[in-house]
Amino acid sequence: MASKNKFQMEFPIRSSLRILYNQISSPDGLSEWFADNVNLRGKIYTFFWDGDEQEAELLNKKNNQGIKFRWLDEPAETYFELKIEVDDITQDISLMVTDFAEDEEDKEEVKLLWEKQIEKLRQSIGS
Repeated sequence: MASKNKFQMEFPIRSSLRILYNQISSPDGLSEWFADNVNLRGKIYTFFWDGDEQEAELLNKKNNQGIKFRWLDEPAETYFELKIEVDDITQDISLMVTDFAEDEEDKEEVKLLWEKQIEKLRQSIGS
């Protein structure tokens, strides 16, 4: 398998920190925008989409700051992270998404998928 390259995207989100953190870190919150359904057993999150399922291991979770997962069927050095950043001056909130892609074409597809998902996130919190 080709090595994957890390990339980051920033999405401004109009929401309270608490609401956004709940949406990105809890199975119920993730079920509203990221997947059709999400189950949690220990540190393993199972995501369901249209009859498919994919498992991810929770690598890191910091209250009101973010969450980091690794897909179990992806290379060990890859992960995806949803990190909340608050501007010190304006208090504006952004969601930083870190993910991996094999090449530029794959990166564009992954970015489009994230943009679509983040739009669902914004709708789920009324942003």
